[in-house]
Amino acid sequence: MAETLTCRPLSERFGAATMVMGIVNVTPDSFFDGGRHIEARRAVAHARELAKSGAHIIDIGGESSRPGAEPLSPGQECARVLPVIQAADALKTPLSIDTYHAATAAACIEAGALMVNDITALRGDPQMAEVIASARVDCVLMHMQGDPRTMQHNPSYGDVVEDIRAFFEERMSYAVREGISEERIWLDPGFGFGKTVAHNLELLRRLREFKQLGRPILAGTSNKSTIGAVLDAPVDERDEGTAATVAVAIANGADAVRVHNVRMMARVARMTDAIYGKYLL
Repeated sequence: MAETLTCRPLSERFGAATMVMGIVNVTPDSFFDGGRHIEARRAVAHARELAKSGAHIIDIGGESSRPGAEPLSPGQECARVLPVIQAADALKTPLSIDTYHAATAAACIEAGALMVNDITALRGDPQMAEVIASARVDCVLMHMQGDPRTMQHNPSYGDVVEDIRAFFEERMSYAVREGISEERIWLDPGFGFGKTVAHNLELLRRLREFKQLGRPILAGTSNKSTIGAVLDAPVDERDEGTAATVAVAIANGADAVRVHNVRMMARVARMTDAIYGKYLL
């Protein structure tokens, strides 16, 4: 915990190159890799492989947020992720805990996590902001319309980008009022979380508009259903589509990308960075 209290914000630690966040799902039912890493030893081995493949941050989650997913109790969630966080801390790659439960976040921060990735943007647990503020760790505020059980039931917006930007402004204001330093806040527009295919494509085209908020933008498009819809591809055949969305997201201002296939997408990110002058050969 002492190291966490003195660490600089993660957004300052890696320079101008796009950061790659690797995903470890310690779940039986996540849409892409549910069940592959449900055992702690397998999850840690996967985290180690992601670190070797170029992940700058490893995001560890114990509750599926796929459409229709049922929630877990904090106790159930913590039992899944805490042993992984404790063991993966030895990798020396910054760890993120993907949770909206304050109790899980607090335990994982104590075990070494330097970021909380909250799909509810601090709305899911009234204690979450206090936990993040007191620990002085980074947080991701993600937009989601509804919750995983309902979010794909006819999502609608006036203007998807303007509506989400207004949401971010309100959530950032709340976070700062609760004691979270603005320099610790990241923003994720929540691709696939209460959006149609058209909404997701519009977000990618206009992603740069969120840069006006002055915070790092995290894009999480990896293997999602929009790619499947466009390419008529099952979930295990979406690498090419993911690569296209990663490249476009970076071209349109993403500071970090959250991906399953770290080795491939780290190369996509590096090539895109080189084209746009963010990476020097």
